[in-house]
Amino acid sequence: MPMIRLEMLPGRTAEQKRDFAREVTRLAVETLNCKPESVDVIITEIPKSHWAKGGVLPEE
Repeated sequence: MPMIRLEMLPGRTAEQKRDFAREVTRLAVETLNCKPESVDVIITEIPKSHWAKGGVLPEE
């Protein structure tokens, strides 16, 4: 069972997330030779204030 995780900043629409889940599932099925229902896609939105880049958290 492939599990694909995407962590990103908030701001994408529900439609964009649906499109991503559909397309990454399609690619997993094609590449890994598995059934679509076996692919899990987990999208986690992380607030910018919780996302450090280069060891630095942004100012709130």
